[in-house]
Formats: sequence, C-alpha cells, structure tokens
Amino acid sequence: MSDDSSEKEASQQGWLDRFTKFLLVEPRDREELLQVLQDAHQRKLFDSEALSMLEGVFRVSEMRVRDIMIPRVQVVTIPHDADVDKVISIVVDSAHSRFPVTGDDPGKVVGVLLAKDLLAHVLKKQVFSVEKIMRTARFVPESKRLNILLREFRSHRNHMVMVVDEYGTVAGMVTIEDVLEQIVGNIEDEHDLDHEDYILRISDRKFTIKALTPIEEFNQYFSADFDTDDFDTVGGLVSHQLGYVPKHGERIEMKGFLFEVLHADSRRVLLFKLKLLDDESRDNSS
Repeated sequence: MSDDSSEKEASQQGWLDRFTKFLLVEPRDREELLQVLQDAHQRKLFDSEALSMLEGVFRVSEMRVRDIMIPRVQVVTIPHDADVDKVISIVVDSAHSRFPVTGDDPGKVVGVLLAKDLLAHVLKKQVFSVEKIMRTARFVPESKRLNILLREFRSHRNHMVMVVDEYGTVAGMVTIEDVLEQIVGNIEDEHDLDHEDYILRISDRKFTIKALTPIEEFNQYFSADFDTDDFDTVGGLVSHQLGYVPKHGERIEMKGFLFEVLHADSRRVLLFKLKLLDDESRDNSS
C-alpha cells in the first residue's frame, strides 16, 4: 500500500473515530459537532447540499416561531360570514390552500378553512357556510422552538398554526413549509413563477408580476413608459410611489395599471397581481 493511500485511510479513520465519539457521548458543544460535519464535507464524504441541510437541522433546533412567522398584517384571512363569491374570490386571487377564518373581531381567529373543503360544495353548486366547513385552528406561542413545532405538525397532522404573543393576541401564522424551508431551502410550488419568468399572463387583462421584474422589460411587454432612470424594478417603483413597503392586499394605480400586492414580507414586495384598466383610464393617467 502506498504512503498516500495509507495517509488517506488514516485520515478517514480519524474522522470516523471522532464522529463515533459524538454518537456515543454527549458533545461538549454544538459548534464542535458542526466542525466535525464541516470537516467531513471538506473530505468529500457528503456534498454541500447535505451539509446545508444538516446545518439547517441545527438552526431549527435553535430558532423560535417568532423568527419565521408571517406577520398578521400579511396573512390572507376569510371572514366567518363571507358569502360564496367572496370566499372563492379570495381563494383564487391568493392561490393559497389554507386560510385563517376571522370572527366579528378581525383580529380574532375562529377557525381554518382549507381550499380543498370548498371543492365539493363548489362543484355541486351548493350553498355553504364558512363556519360549517371550517376546521379548528391551533395556536402556539411566539417562543416555541421550531423543532418542537415540527414534531407537533407531524403528530397533529396539520400544516398551519396561528402564533400568539404573550398577551394571547394573534401575532402571525406559520406553516410546515416555513419550518422545512429552514432545513432544505426555499420550496417552490406550482403557483410560483419560474426564475426566468417575470410576467405570467392569467387572462387578457390580468397578470402576475414579480416585484423584481426590470422596468425596462415591463415597459416592453406592456408598451408602457415608466421611468427607467431612477428605479430598476417594478417593486422599487411601487414602493417609492407609496412611500413605504406595502403589505398584502394594498393597491396602487399608475398610468392605467392597477398593482395589487399578492406576496410581501417585512422588507420587500415579492409578487403583484396586475390588472390593465380600460383604455380611457390609461390615456387619462398618461
């Protein structure tokens, strides 16, 4: 056996000895265990994606619900007394699958409505009451650790919880996807636009627009003339026009285009719904 092979084998054996020690005894600290995993990655015992996921597992055990929750002002809700048309409109426009149901007090969540529960009623054109088909809402404190919440998601077989602060007031919402994304990274679904697609046509006059859409590309697509000197993206233009970062549901009309925020976080807008107004409105706003 060559000297190089002997050194490689000894090196691998040394790493295995160290890792086995961590399996058999309590590690002195988390940083030391993470260092062992990073050493294993450098020795190509597993790839970067696996290392990232392992590090994500550690993050989940340290993070709390408040760190990843969707703030209440950005949560799409359905009123408990909403009629059929209103419910369907909210479900279609948001493209979500689960919705907190609010009571007479908009700040109080009384249940959860699953879009799939609507299907049978809609197909049969049955009149239904949101209160009759909604499910029980679960509530967790802001301070709950994510690894514990993930375990509860599995045991309770649900995918969404409402987050309450120390006074019992609803502060936001967390889904199982939000937790898993801390481990595996961003999870895109069939409603997400492809990375290369900034503009998605829904109908003749309705579109979904990424906030990162370059204004130049927007102008070219819609034969518009928004200023490209001061702003690079549609999101930047809209935020500047409003004077702040808008939240879900906020609207603004500019030059015959009606922008409505579909998705946003506390720092930036992510996605717009765009409606083309009639030609007269567009001419008057030019």
